[in-house]
Amino acid sequence: MSEQLGDVYAPQRWGLPAAVIADLGDRLRRFWGRFRPCFKTRTRDGAAHAWTYLRGLLGLETERNFANIARRVNGLEDDGQSVQQFMSDSPWSAAAVMAQVQAEIAATPELRDGGVWLLDESADEKAGDQSAGAGRQHNGRLGKVEMSQVGVFLAFYKERVWTWIDGELFLPAHWFTEAMTALRKRLGIPAARTFATKIELGWQMIQRVQARGLTCAAVACDDLYGRSGWLRQQMAEAGLLYMAEVPENTQVYLRQPELYPQPPALGDPPPVRLLRPQDVKTPTAIEVRQLLTAAETRFQRIQVRSTERGDLCNPFAMRRVWTLRNGQVAEEWLVIRQEDDQRYSYALSNAAADTSPVRLAWLKCVRHFVERSNQEAKSEVGWDEFQAQKFRAWEHQLALTILATWFIAQTKHEWAQAYERDAALAQELQVDQLPALSVANVRELLQAVLPLPQLSPQEATRLVIQHLVKRAHSTASRLRAQHRARDPP
Repeated sequence: MSEQLGDVYAPQRWGLPAAVIADLGDRLRRFWGRFRPCFKTRTRDGAAHAWTYLRGLLGLETERNFANIARRVNGLEDDGQSVQQFMSDSPWSAAAVMAQVQAEIAATPELRDGGVWLLDESADEKAGDQSAGAGRQHNGRLGKVEMSQVGVFLAFYKERVWTWIDGELFLPAHWFTEAMTALRKRLGIPAARTFATKIELGWQMIQRVQARGLTCAAVACDDLYGRSGWLRQQMAEAGLLYMAEVPENTQVYLRQPELYPQPPALGDPPPVRLLRPQDVKTPTAIEVRQLLTAAETRFQRIQVRSTERGDLCNPFAMRRVWTLRNGQVAEEWLVIRQEDDQRYSYALSNAAADTSPVRLAWLKCVRHFVERSNQEAKSEVGWDEFQAQKFRAWEHQLALTILATWFIAQTKHEWAQAYERDAALAQELQVDQLPALSVANVRELLQAVLPLPQLSPQEATRLVIQHLVKRAHSTASRLRAQHRARDPP
């Protein structure tokens, strides 16, 4: 290796001094220490179990279930029962963990202003219908209706920081029928919980985060949420700027429509209802996809940001349109993005009329970071390996997943603030922008300085035999049940 090539690999030039890397394990301990009060209940302190679980989420690559996390972090003698009780039954507050994460983001000067909230959902396939919220519902990852459990999530993004900050488990309507009463009770679904749509859950989270003092420059959401005029109206009334994806058949007006007056009967209050298209005077509404070929729709190529795959540069068209937003006439931006020769996407925004095309294009593309948040929560922090059935376990898994991702996001942010990279590196490597540390990068460093105990050949053999014995016991149990069914007493 030449001296010049070796210099490119110098840790100091990448803002990764040896002392900082060596301190990463202690950094995680200090981070966990700040959240210790969140894991206390009236009768016990579960902080030690939280430490075990946090280390498992960040240190293991696969099989991040209760039993395996306990064995790999604490030793083979730990059967995972205490960790399972901590996650599934202990009444520590997941909301307190998320509130503290939000407070830390709000208290970080560089993150206090200009961040974006990203509202989205994520589905996980389930083998059966005995997990809280499980049912046959649309699974975006699979692209079809399947037995799934769906969470609605709110993420935060600014520059190099993206992380989930809140979430709610969606419970389909059939979970609130009388036939599901016993299962709801067994899985610990709160008695006060009532049916709420994903859109309503998303708005509850936005209100909750806003009430805790976290601010944002905009809210971005996909078309499930964006097509809701009710949600867009709620955000507008709350003073929130939004960029909301909408389907291609969304109807808009090119001139401000006039509403027919609907006078109430004498002495009656005004009727509360959504206005229908027939309540609107001319002009006629058209679908947004029809505007692709309109003479007034002019596309311009805009560079949104630099990425590791090159510059993100697409054609965009922006038009002022009017919509019926929850029964009220609203003037909005329609932003159209041409993503390839045949594919277009659409979004509505309440941004000011003088907002620049570059800003609108940037907001249109910012949802990429909720996809990154979802992907990294699943692949890097083990969200997609979650197996517990109880409602409380889902909430606790969410809280510790958010804690793990916030630790990594905060570490990346603070290192970038404190340890500058050598500006000459980009020129030497012939790129416009050096790549940022990934979640996987920080986890690799953490695993090196805070390794999980390595199994000896004897311990690994013992663990394998434990698995085999459990499988044999399970098979024997099923055989006994089959025999009882065939030969009743």
